[in-house]
Amino acid sequence: MNIAIVGATGNVGRKTLEVFNKKNFKFDNLYLVASEKSAGKKISFRDKEYEIENLDTYDFSKADITFFAAAGKIAEKFAEKAAKHTIVIDNSSFFRMDPDVPLIVPQVNASDIKKMKKNIIANPNCSTAQLVIALKPLHDLFKIKRVVVSTYQSVSGGGKDPMDELVEQTKKYLEGEKIESKNFTKQIAFNIIPHIDVFADDGYTKEELKMTNETKKILDETIELTATCVRIPVLVSHSEAVNIEFEKPFNLEKVREALSNAEGCEVIDKRENGGYITPLEATGKDETYISRIREDKTKENSINLWIVSDNLLRGAALNSVEIAETIINSK
Repeated sequence: MNIAIVGATGNVGRKTLEVFNKKNFKFDNLYLVASEKSAGKKISFRDKEYEIENLDTYDFSKADITFFAAAGKIAEKFAEKAAKHTIVIDNSSFFRMDPDVPLIVPQVNASDIKKMKKNIIANPNCSTAQLVIALKPLHDLFKIKRVVVSTYQSVSGGGKDPMDELVEQTKKYLEGEKIESKNFTKQIAFNIIPHIDVFADDGYTKEELKMTNETKKILDETIELTATCVRIPVLVSHSEAVNIEFEKPFNLEKVREALSNAEGCEVIDKRENGGYITPLEATGKDETYISRIREDKTKENSINLWIVSDNLLRGAALNSVEIAETIINSK
């Protein structure tokens, strides 16, 4: 099995290599690919140096599976060309709503990989990925009718430059220096911004619409979902406050049991100081953590949850590698 990573020098590309190590992911040959400005540079991995190949001239037939860990513009330009020679697992948003491209979270809808028509599989938005992995076992038991979610998303969701800017702004704020935002619409240090991605005509942002549309495609078209997505001054890991309305009556003990037994989930829910998970504790971990499980006393058959996960792992690199593992194991 030969593997390639397009966007190997970026946040998700490097995180994909970390996941390879953590999971002892095996391959025969590895090809690291990036833009012309990174071509020729070297990355050390498993005691070997790999030279970055130029995306513009790279031969996609060299790999059986190619991870696209780059922006949508790269996927738009190169993914279908690559898919003539290799299975593409794309991290960008470009193909997510394409009816001929399955949108996959292996713990939720691995069987949809069989619907692949273009030799391309899409990875969902990071905020969607951690949400559906928690919703799936509950939907199976009680059938979800409606979801209201407010996200608290780390700056790494925007890439390396926003992460660097948060650190820079924090230093300037503490030193009393003037702050000018480069990657955010307002100051992010010691602040929160209720705006991720561009606005649609109806007042929702693209990030909020992604959560709605992707959850329907992955889990169930009948689920109603409304979201408010907020950027917070945290480097890594997204958090979500989620209200779920079921069609069937539920039992809190069964909810906890279902989430505890679900692959990829871990329940940390003690009703005491510190008996819950925060973004800092989830960073670097594979699991999607669920805390603050409680009945919504204002609405019949409804509960509230707190969901936290490392967005660079669950929402990107880890999910992509698990897709690849599912493909390999099915052969």
